[in-house]
Amino acid sequence: MDLRIERLSKRYPAGVQALRDVSLTIRPGMFGLLGPNGAGKSTLMRTLATLQEADAGEVKLGDVDVLHDKDTARRVLGYLPQEFGLYPKVSAEDLLDHLAALKGITRAGERRDAVHALLQRTNLLDVRKKPLGTFSGGMKQRFGIAQALLGQPRLVIVDEPTAGLDPEERVRFHNLLSEIGESVIVILSTHIVGDVVDVCRDMAILHEGKVLASGEPAQAIAGLNGKIWQKTVARAELEGYERDHAVVSTRLFGGRTRVRVLADARPDASFEAAEADLEDVYFSAIKGLGRA
Repeated sequence: MDLRIERLSKRYPAGVQALRDVSLTIRPGMFGLLGPNGAGKSTLMRTLATLQEADAGEVKLGDVDVLHDKDTARRVLGYLPQEFGLYPKVSAEDLLDHLAALKGITRAGERRDAVHALLQRTNLLDVRKKPLGTFSGGMKQRFGIAQALLGQPRLVIVDEPTAGLDPEERVRFHNLLSEIGESVIVILSTHIVGDVVDVCRDMAILHEGKVLASGEPAQAIAGLNGKIWQKTVARAELEGYERDHAVVSTRLFGGRTRVRVLADARPDASFEAAEADLEDVYFSAIKGLGRA
């Protein structure tokens, strides 16, 4: 079952065009939605989660019309927003039980089994009796995934889930998402390129409400092979290189600035070939490099 998004648009009352004719086909597995802050990612996620209306377009999950049959869509949807509130004095087990009842799991035995299984799956079973206010950021995010998985959804949406997590929790969260993505569609919205590299089979880059690129990360990277060149320069020289070359990115390296540029051939003998990566794909798309 695929998720098909056709020409989705949204303009806010203040005049901001958040989405511009967004079209994507998302198949089961992990899908990464990359874009800077303000790109329209959260607007797209909230629209897919039936939390706001689109101005135009169509969204179908299999044969479910997501935009017009919201009740049916919500029964097969799990959503972890960028920010979500928890009752700090309530235990993980009790709140998940309450949310399961709201999700429509009315039989006590079935609800108990579902809650136990999700707490175990998210590695929270041993702390199920502890108040949520004592949880670390990573534990709260794992609880968020547990509630998103109630009712065995076919589409799971997670919005900026690893922001603020330490490296160990980030890896744990990635492993959990990868496991979930083996059987359902999981959309991971993020501005962190590493999140997509680590876990996503397919991706799209969104900027200023438009889809700039989509496909498999490996194929996108392969498209830049042999076209990325780098050189370490003094900071005072940077402006000249940005004027004369298609600079993809810059970063500090040993107190100096390492410049990566996009070019079909070596710009000059002082540049060395660099292996392309997904950051090169991302920044090239955002900056409009290589497009007519």
